[in-house]
Amino acid sequence: MLLVVTALAIARVRNLFAVVALGGIYSFLMALALLVLDAVDVSMTEASVGAGISTVLLLGALYLTRVDEAMPLRFSVAPLIVALVAGAALLYGSWDLPPFGDPAGPIHHHVAPRYLNQVMAETGVPNVVTAVLASYRGFDTLGETTVIFTGGIGVLLLLKGRRRRRGSGGAAP
Repeated sequence: MLLVVTALAIARVRNLFAVVALGGIYSFLMALALLVLDAVDVSMTEASVGAGISTVLLLGALYLTRVDEAMPLRFSVAPLIVALVAGAALLYGSWDLPPFGDPAGPIHHHVAPRYLNQVMAETGVPNVVTAVLASYRGFDTLGETTVIFTGGIGVLLLLKGRRRRRGSGGAAP
């Protein structure tokens, strides 16, 4: 319920500082939800990247820009329609999923036993989660790391360019 309330507050607030603060709170609440679902590794990533680094970077960007969002010229119904259609598609797509934690679910009969029984023979890694992330999904993990690294370099280059313009003797924009 807190996630829904926070998301609605983010959609209604016009002060960008409040949006960044609420976004950090949302990420922290999402990390707690993932922790309750026993996805500790994903929870730690969400807490550090979502609530930590992203919030700090957005606050740094706000320091360099204005704090208030410009008021829209007119009300647009198109974003609302897109959000409702996407939400309906997600609900429709999840309609046939087995109940959460159902031991008769397909994942417990095909994928999970294979990983649990053959992880040591195939990878030599005793920890199943580490073996999945580093061996079975190694290229995917490398791609995710590359995207995050490239985004960080882009932010650093943007901030460096802004600092150089301020120090060039001319008036800052």
